[in-house]
Amino acid sequence: MSQYKKSSLSLGNAVAMGTGVMIGAAIFALLGQIAELSGEYFALAVVMGGIISGFSAYSYIKMAHAYPSAGGIAMFLQKAYGKGTITAFAALLMAFSMVLNESLVARTFGTYTMQLFEGSENSFWVPVLGVGLLVGAFIVNILGNEVIGKTAMTTATIKIGGILIFALGALWAADFTVGSALPSTAPENGVMEYLASLALAILAYKGFTTITNSGGEIKEPHKNVGRAIIWSLVLCGVVYFITALAVGANLEIPQIIEAKDYALAEAARPLYGNYGLWFTVGIAIVATITGVIFSIFAVSRMTAMLTNMKLIPHSHFGMPGNIQQHMLVYITVLAIALTVLFDLSGIAAMGAIFYLIMDIIIHVGVLRHMKEKVKANPVIVITAIVLDAIVLIGFVWVRAQTNLTVIIVSAALIAVIFFGEKLFLKNTKQEDQDEMRDSQKSNDEKHN
Repeated sequence: MSQYKKSSLSLGNAVAMGTGVMIGAAIFALLGQIAELSGEYFALAVVMGGIISGFSAYSYIKMAHAYPSAGGIAMFLQKAYGKGTITAFAALLMAFSMVLNESLVARTFGTYTMQLFEGSENSFWVPVLGVGLLVGAFIVNILGNEVIGKTAMTTATIKIGGILIFALGALWAADFTVGSALPSTAPENGVMEYLASLALAILAYKGFTTITNSGGEIKEPHKNVGRAIIWSLVLCGVVYFITALAVGANLEIPQIIEAKDYALAEAARPLYGNYGLWFTVGIAIVATITGVIFSIFAVSRMTAMLTNMKLIPHSHFGMPGNIQQHMLVYITVLAIALTVLFDLSGIAAMGAIFYLIMDIIIHVGVLRHMKEKVKANPVIVITAIVLDAIVLIGFVWVRAQTNLTVIIVSAALIAVIFFGEKLFLKNTKQEDQDEMRDSQKSNDEKHN
């Protein structure tokens, strides 16, 4: 497989890829966690997460129109900050958040699959099944993006159609009315908890960035990357909102929280019995499988671009193949480790923190260095920065009180990435200078 294949993905394929990553785990794994933090307002939190993501998407769309690339975010950062520590640091934060998303999807796959056997979300088989999914996704990606493109549209249709069948059927069976969707009581949780729920809701939409990371493969990228992002956000927003209403119409908040890792499957039980459970789990399996495949596809492209830009270290360890194939191996191994070591809540927390920090860096870069070049409206960009910052502060505050270990691990990883990149780039610069000096010395000796 060649490293990049220009114009190998249509607009429809790109939309399917974006929705494939977003619906890969978000609606299945994060809905319960969002409800745990926002209570009866969890459907509103899902909508607000989409709105905030819409503001964030503005910077990406503007940059993608000007600089479509198979490296996507890596290229955007390089244009804004140059080939330096900030670019490498932020790009790696994005890459790590995507790998964390793959682990989230993998564990969701295991959790929902175990519902077929009435297994616990804490079962030994959950990470085992997740690891199996990651290995399978690796194999599919090795086969090439033609396979991904051919399956993207079909699987996206199955996922969206299946979830809508579940949601609309659940709303009909529950005699849903618009009035019943409105919260009946004052918020029980505080403002910080609600802000924390928005961080997870935003994480549910971050799959739109997958499209920018495959910009070089999309046909007519100057216009289709932006269109694909908008369509993906709109489609997922509608699906998420209707599904949240359906779950809320059939389960009380305590029930959603108790089954937070498999809330949709639990919501199907009282309505359709085992048939509903099997149907929902089947859709979850399709969604998680394709979510992992598309995510690995995108992050391998971005990290390959970073390697080619000499912003991250690389070693082939004797493996055959090109850089992109090597990155597939490293990404899969890292995702497997995270799947085994952390639960869904921990993975989601780290992913949200990494993503929001990276997102803020992107917006600051556009605002300070690129707004004239890409014709960005500074008011929209500043709004995106403020919203991200408020949500990030609220999320870290809440998680520090409930799971301080995750915050410490996240901070440690962020520090390692930043200072590791700083050291690597310093050494690389010194090596380049030494090489230039040796070359100049050799030329001088020849002339003498």
